[in-house]
Parts: sequence; C-alpha cells; structure tokens
Amino acid sequence: MRHVYECPLRWADLDLLGHVNNVVYADYLQEARVHLMRTMLPPAPRGADLAEGIVVVRHEVTYLAPLLFDFRPVKIECWVTEVRAATFTLSYEIFHDVPGDESDGGAAPSTRRVYLRASTVLAPFVFAEERPRRLAPEERAALQRYVEDPAAPRAVRVTPVQREHAHHFPLHVRFSDVDVYRHVNNVKYFEYLQEARIRQMADLLRGTGLATPGIVVAQTDVEYREPILLRPEPYELWSSIVRVGTRSMTIESEIADGERVLARARVTVVFFDPESGRSTTPSAELRSLLEAAVTPTS
Repeated sequence: MRHVYECPLRWADLDLLGHVNNVVYADYLQEARVHLMRTMLPPAPRGADLAEGIVVVRHEVTYLAPLLFDFRPVKIECWVTEVRAATFTLSYEIFHDVPGDESDGGAAPSTRRVYLRASTVLAPFVFAEERPRRLAPEERAALQRYVEDPAAPRAVRVTPVQREHAHHFPLHVRFSDVDVYRHVNNVKYFEYLQEARIRQMADLLRGTGLATPGIVVAQTDVEYREPILLRPEPYELWSSIVRVGTRSMTIESEIADGERVLARARVTVVFFDPESGRSTTPSAELRSLLEAAVTPTS
C-alpha cells in the first residue's frame, strides 16, 4: 500500500531558472513523511511518536525532470521498502497526473509525470536522552502495512574528502535552521551543500573570465552521522570535484567540526542550457579548468 500526500507549491520554492529548487524537494519529502507517520499511528506524547521522534540516517534523491510552479498541488507517494529492528526505509515518488488527449473523442487515460524519486533511511530517536531506540511492536505492525518489495539498492559509497585538496566553506548555522530539538533540520543540509557548491564554482572561476555555467542537480546522496547544533562559531564544509563527465560532474563533500565528521554527501550536477532547456557540454576552457581541479578518490 502507498500513502499519497498532496503538497501545495509556493512561489518562493522556485530558483532562478523558474524550477522548484533542488533543496525544496527535501522539504516536500519531509512533509509527506510526517503526514504518513501521523496518519498510520494513533496520537502519542510529544516527541514519543514516529511523526516527531525520528532522525534521518541517509537520503538518496534522484531528480528526473524540472517541476515548474503550478496552482495544483504536487502529489507525493511514499511507501516502506525495509523494516529493521531500529531503522526503516521509505521510498517516494513526486509527480503530477497529466490528463490524456481527448481530441479523438475518447476518454484517454492520464499519464504520470514523475519529477523525483528518493529513499530515506530513518531511525526512531529519543530526543530527551539524545539516543536512538528500537521500533515498538505497534510501530513495526503499522509500517508493515506500507511495505512493498524494494528496488535494487544503489551501489553508492561516499568517500572521505581529502581536505588538503578540497575547497573550504565556513558553514554558519542560522537560528531558523534548527528544529524544536535544537538540531539542524535534515533539509538544511541540502541548502548548505548548495551554498558551498556555488561558492566553490565562483572561487574556481574567479579571474578566468569564464561565465558561471548553468547547472541543475541530478542526484544527491547524504549520510547523516552526528547532529549539527546551533552555535556562533562556523562549522567546516569541505568539497572536492571527483569526476567530470561529458555533461555532468560529481562533487563529494563533508561537514565537519574539526576532525569530527558530521555528514558526508555526494552530488552529481548536470550542465544546463536555460535557453534550450536541455543538458549541454561545457566549453573546452571550462572543462580543462574543472578537470585540473579533480581530486582522485581513494
């Protein structure tokens, strides 16, 4: 069984290309996830239920097509692909139903326009004691109602960043980044990665005379290791370009507090031509610059 949540779009969700920004999709997934948790389980004391007492262990997000502003809400299906003793995995699909062509007088079936597919590993968490916990029997039973056969797992390995060759971005946490449990919300990590990526490209292109290329995100994988807390001192976000393809490149990053790694991420971006609305190849000059900046993975 799949749970369907209808998420209204906001004008503020759009980026400079007029697309829903890659960061915002993570917010949509969170809204659908919380709605599912509150729907499938009876009310519990604040912080003791799965709607409010879970942490994200890992996100894998694949962006398939740009989502433009629409007054219709976008639909999000979510279902369970794995239930373990102390974690469970949700999968999602974000889409619109597109009416079929009725010009021939028939009632043509609608089609599904899919914008994103994702999966999230989640763990129940006791925030008052700052520790994970096992799933309760009633929680396992409720989750089992939404279980479907999982798709083949993606073989993704986010490797440690070689900091001596990486771009450094001082990460300042804003008060609004923090949730009611004083942890930085999982959605904000996507925003931090975006800010560091934009700064990295600007620093790389500075003084070259090359224009900043159009870029869209194709895939984001984030591993959450330790919570980020509000404090006046910045954290460190280290990023390395690890691959430059014909029309894309991959950046690996880690958020750290000194030697403590708080999160790791792997983001693949595609070079994009706003005029044609299609992927494109970077210029020879830009490709040469990017290839020179590649840090081989260990």
